[in-house]
Amino acid sequence: MVAALVLLSLLCVWSLVAKRLARWSITAPIAFAAAGVVLTGGDRPALALGMETHTFQTGVELVLAVMLFTDATEARGYERLGKTVGEGRLLALALPGSVALAVLFGALLFPGTNWWLLAVAALVVMPMDLAPVLMFLRDERLPLRVRAALNIEGGFNDGLISPFFVFCVANLLTVEGETFGDLVLNAAEGAAYAVLAGATVGVLAGRLMPWCLRAGWASASELRLAGLALPFLAYAGSVQLGGNGFVAAFVAGLCYAHVARTLGHDNLDLVYDIGHLMALAVWFTFGALIAEEFAHGVDLKVIAYALLALTVARMLPVCAALTGTRFSWAERGAVGWLGSRGVTSIVFAVLAYSQLPYDDAAFVVKVTCATVLLSVLLHGVTLEPLARWFARRPRADGPRAAAPERSEP
Repeated sequence: MVAALVLLSLLCVWSLVAKRLARWSITAPIAFAAAGVVLTGGDRPALALGMETHTFQTGVELVLAVMLFTDATEARGYERLGKTVGEGRLLALALPGSVALAVLFGALLFPGTNWWLLAVAALVVMPMDLAPVLMFLRDERLPLRVRAALNIEGGFNDGLISPFFVFCVANLLTVEGETFGDLVLNAAEGAAYAVLAGATVGVLAGRLMPWCLRAGWASASELRLAGLALPFLAYAGSVQLGGNGFVAAFVAGLCYAHVARTLGHDNLDLVYDIGHLMALAVWFTFGALIAEEFAHGVDLKVIAYALLALTVARMLPVCAALTGTRFSWAERGAVGWLGSRGVTSIVFAVLAYSQLPYDDAAFVVKVTCATVLLSVLLHGVTLEPLARWFARRPRADGPRAAAPERSEP
């Protein structure tokens, strides 16, 4: 109850001064992370978070389920470009390549570390999230196809990575008698149940909600409440069947996306707002993790790993994957560099923290905290110079137009 009171108070205070703080580049993620450090740090913290509890873990899982659902349902609005913006290459080629490089760098920097643990760390730090550089989506100085590629990639990469993250964590927690084949079979079975549960929720909602609206059985406001329930229904239904709740929420969003747009642009506003609120709680938790893990300093190897994850492991596969497309070298570099890290990595890290043994969990959390912190700093500092540089160059992607706003923080 105390934690809820503190978070709600922070939300209220920040909402009252948000516009003023924005002039100093103090965003909601920065404010809530700073509050987490101040209120939970030290030998006698003002607020203690029980991150090892089952309730806390369930709450974090629900945050990720809502995030996956909203990412899948978000209207992209890039039809004006007329063609794809390399999203298939980014997701099918660059993302696996980035994860593989992150595993390799982890093995070089931390010799002797379990390969499954290195894989978990790579899957946590490599998914991009636009929270630290959210303002760039509305910056018309940056090429539209750069913003479109990152927006689409950011919406789908966490959904693609989540089942592999769960599988690698399961390998670290293998009980006696379980073989690798058993884990693969369990993962495949869980994915099948997840697709079944998610598709059932998404398709049924897509058929029933428009019919109820046309028949006068429900109004738009009631349908917004129904939309809010969908990610939770998909997650809970999949878990009851023994499936992956994250995959189910993502599949439900994919199935419901088209119908959501036909019901009106505000049909999912409520679930977006709730997702935004839940994400702020995640940033507060991130501050608590920083206060705990970095209380006695930071290993330089952790910093080196974070820098490699943000630069070489991200940029090299992206530039290679976009070779042969309409992207110029400058645009490929921008897509690679602007792959910021945020809420997605934090949520995965918290899940690892609550499930893995202490030493393994500490390793994953340390590299995640370092990566996200450096991302907030480096991407925030370089975004404006990068935008000015592109503004001086001739445009090759047609008239300047603002990208659709994302609702995630």
